[in-house]
Amino acid sequence: MPTSSQDRSGAAGTDPQAPPATYPDGRAALGRYGEDLAAAHLLACGHELLARNWRCREGELDLVARDRDGTVVFVEVKTRGGTAFGEPAEAVGPVKARRIRVLACRWLSEHPPGGAPELRFDVVAVVRRRGEAPVLSHLREAF
Repeated sequence: MPTSSQDRSGAAGTDPQAPPATYPDGRAALGRYGEDLAAAHLLACGHELLARNWRCREGELDLVARDRDGTVVFVEVKTRGGTAFGEPAEAVGPVKARRIRVLACRWLSEHPPGGAPELRFDVVAVVRRRGEAPVLSHLREAF
């Protein structure tokens, strides 16, 4: 069952007042901002980052981490400037989850972790409204 933790303080020591919700180069910068927050959050929770924006022919994994207990965690990060079109995590449906699983298998074949570690698929959702601190939700075992 997924669990959620929210951090309304700006996550892992980041300044909640910067950068603004509107970016000169649009959604790509907002996505990078969310990935930066997610990575900082995972590090603050004791995870080790193994890969960031790992790409192959089939697509991209946002973050790959190792939890304190050795579990390899594949993290999809979704960032939005608001919730007018739904919560960010709602964008990770069955098709996206299937694609992430395929990518995870590909990553594991290229980066064998040794032994037989547990695997987990998380979603980190970030909402960054103009003039407000970002809200980060970490959904463990999201799919």
